[in-house]
This record gives sequence, structure tokens and C-alpha cells, in this order.
Amino acid sequence: MRIIIVTSKNPVKIQAALSGFNKMFPGEQFQVESLSTPSGVKAQPLSDEETLVGALNRTHNAVEIAKQADFWVGIEGGIEERDGDMTAFAWVVVCSKSQGDRIKIGKGRTGTFFLPPPIADLIRQGKELGEADDIIFQRHNSKQENGAVGLLTGNVLDRIGLYEQAVILALIPFKNFALYEETVLE
Repeated sequence: MRIIIVTSKNPVKIQAALSGFNKMFPGEQFQVESLSTPSGVKAQPLSDEETLVGALNRTHNAVEIAKQADFWVGIEGGIEERDGDMTAFAWVVVCSKSQGDRIKIGKGRTGTFFLPPPIADLIRQGKELGEADDIIFQRHNSKQENGAVGLLTGNVLDRIGLYEQAVILALIPFKNFALYEETVLE
């Protein structure tokens, strides 16, 4: 059984990671453990670059803490302003050690969707996306359930489904190992 460390205690992120691994590697068995690691970015990342850095930092921190794992997964949700509109998305980073200090890294990004003005206004006032969703939709802790995407699509696509696709995309280098280079773990 291969061990996956997900760098969050959020059940949505844990389920998305496990589901993505199971779909990409159906013949293998996985055990998921969760570990909160710092992102090194704001609680609500405000750009594509900051969001990717947060996912990378979470993953690299987990590699240092939980050395016994086979895979480490960082998932970081973010928002970004685009021509007066606000978009939401997430980055997923997967790492796996091979030999010595060599590591394989895969990255995947979710689809992007535009946030409605009332939610965007709350975020501009300093709220995180999940908190803004809870205010507008009169919910509690929706980020650990269907999230903004589930609330806005009527659960046609929920947060697990959105993140699962990015996990699958981040696993492409592991499914096609010989086609992707390894790097030195910093």
C-alpha cells in the first residue's frame, strides 16, 4: 500500500486526492494521511502565481516532515482579478521521491470560474472565498463541503470534482514517468 500525504485536514482535499490517485492508478492501493503544512502565502492567495507558490510550499514542507510517504499532495485555492472580474481556481502539486535527493513533481490547475460581484466585493474587503460564500449563501464552513463552485453550479460540479481533475493532471508525470525529468529536492 502506498502512502499519500495530503497537506490539509480539509476532507474535500483529502477525498479529491484519493479519488484522483485511484482513477489514475486503479490497480494500486493507497492510504491517505493528512498533515497541515504552511503555505507561506496569504490565507487567500490573490494571484495565479501566489496560489501555485502556496501549493509548492505546502508540498515541499510535507516532504521534509513526513519522509515515509510515497507521494505528497499540496492543494491551494486562489482568486485573481481579471479586467474588473474576479476568478477562482486552485493549483495542485504532487511530489514523489525516487533516488537520493531526486524528486518528481507534477502540477495541475483546476478550471477557472468567475465569481459573482457580491462575493468578489466581500473578498476585496478582506474575506476569504469560503467566508464570503458562507455569508452570501447563509451557510457554515462550505469550503469543507461543496465550496463556491458547488454553490454556484447547484452541485453540478462540487469542490471535490473540481480538485480531482487537477490532481489527475498533476499525476500525468507519474503515469508517464519516462517522459518527465526529475529535479533535485531543494
